[in-house]
Amino acid sequence: MTRLKTRIVDLIEALGPLPLNEYMAMCLFDPADGYYTTREPFGAAGDFVTAPEISQMFGELVAVWLYQAWAAIGRPMPVTIAEIGPGRGTLMKDMLRTLSRLDPDLANGAAFAMIETSPRLAEVQRQTLGATPFAVRWHETIESLPDRPLLIVGNELFDAVPVRQFIRTDTGWRERMVGLDDEDSLGFFAGAGSVDPTLLPIDAAGAPQGAIVEVAPARTALMAAIAGRIARNGGAGLFLDYGHLQPGVGDTLQALRRHNHEDVLANPGEADLTAHVDFAALAATVGAYGLDAHLSTQGNFLLGMGILERAGRLGADGDQAARDKITGDVERLAGPQAMGELFKVLAVLPRGVPIRPFATAD
Repeated sequence: MTRLKTRIVDLIEALGPLPLNEYMAMCLFDPADGYYTTREPFGAAGDFVTAPEISQMFGELVAVWLYQAWAAIGRPMPVTIAEIGPGRGTLMKDMLRTLSRLDPDLANGAAFAMIETSPRLAEVQRQTLGATPFAVRWHETIESLPDRPLLIVGNELFDAVPVRQFIRTDTGWRERMVGLDDEDSLGFFAGAGSVDPTLLPIDAAGAPQGAIVEVAPARTALMAAIAGRIARNGGAGLFLDYGHLQPGVGDTLQALRRHNHEDVLANPGEADLTAHVDFAALAATVGAYGLDAHLSTQGNFLLGMGILERAGRLGADGDQAARDKITGDVERLAGPQAMGELFKVLAVLPRGVPIRPFATAD
């Protein structure tokens, strides 16, 4: 039993079952034993591989999109270019290199921000970026960013924000809780109290007994904070994650450890817990702030940004093995059987500002 699991069992014995979002928050962010505060989960030696770790092309094309957005909103200076949830810092490293080639004046004049809550990961990011000549600062939240136009990107950010789950029982919808069974093992249980029906998606009314729905008020709050800043100060945002474009019924909570799935209650603090992102809900939040929200699959986004052309240029001077790897990377990032369909993209822009590859109105 992990140290965190022992503490969770003791907490449930003392206070009763925990709502899923509280369990998820402890597993991921507990200061002493949380997953993101005690380990470096990224890469082949970790538990999962993110898009920036697959190929430099991903970060390069994200940087090109941010540069286009900056130009489209009038090239404001000073400007903050931020990444929220920066992982190992690979995406920012690739973006810095690309932006310095696209526009040295922008790269030298912008303030670059890494928004990271984990001191351990912040140190990893500093090592990744090395002795960069650009002005990079670390922040724990977006609230400490200066009041100026903001270009912000988040890759695999929202999937790790804790979710609440509700389950339909024979007496109606109940919150899904983590409690103890007769053998004092962790298990899922239906809460005693009824659920506010306004929290449920529209199609929940026809769901059968045993059906599960997920809502994520913490994701909505984070998106609202970001959209509020962009609406107030100007800017744009780009968010990439796995999820769905339309809300629906279903349990998407999963635990990933050493590149394999496992029971979400098995090893608290030692596995990554995530749930699919409801992009429609995030887009609705963006729209409430008077901004445009453009949705796409990751495959369509990367193809529209020119990943095939970039792959051709990268492979032109390489041998066959290098070209084969680049081809494989493109397929993994943009292919419909890989990340291309599973991962979605949300672009946040001022009203009526068209940015490739999104249409002026979606």
